[in-house]
Amino acid sequence: MQVEETEINGVVGLTPRRFADDRGWFSETWNQRTLKDAGLDIEFVQDNHSFSAPKHTVRGLHYQSPPAAQGKLVRVLRGEIFDVAVDVRKSSPTFGKWVGMNLSADNGKQLYIPTGFLHGFVTLVENTEVAYKCTDFYTPECDGGVAFDDPDLAIDWGIPKNSAVLSTKDAAAPKFADFNSPFA
Repeated sequence: MQVEETEINGVVGLTPRRFADDRGWFSETWNQRTLKDAGLDIEFVQDNHSFSAPKHTVRGLHYQSPPAAQGKLVRVLRGEIFDVAVDVRKSSPTFGKWVGMNLSADNGKQLYIPTGFLHGFVTLVENTEVAYKCTDFYTPECDGGVAFDDPDLAIDWGIPKNSAVLSTKDAAAPKFADFNSPFA
């Protein structure tokens, strides 16, 4: 597995090897021992799978606060996304900074986002399926979000202005300035 450090400590790109033949290919997308050898000692407890029909569907920016904070390993089963992690660890030198990566079924890349980050993605094509492993269980009372298009974050989502397809919850998410991070 190829491990790619990003500009923000803790957020890591992973590209599993693909073994191809005339039938197609095979890939081991997660192996606890392999990741531990790469310095990522992670235990996952839940898998999630989302389907987004429209292009430019935005899911995020989401987080779960302690005691149920979630790290996530995100990959695309069909289609393509631009995946974003925003550092909201108060003591971090990169607090409020973001990193993004294109993940697709074709490139096989994955992004690991540890606890202490906002997470979101935008679909770049129609009919996109995303799967992600989580380090803690979904806990509604710990669920939160921040507006994906907040100018203070200045995230370049790579889509035309006003083309985002949002849930009611995401459309009502507070601005970053109104967000009191629960992460030390």
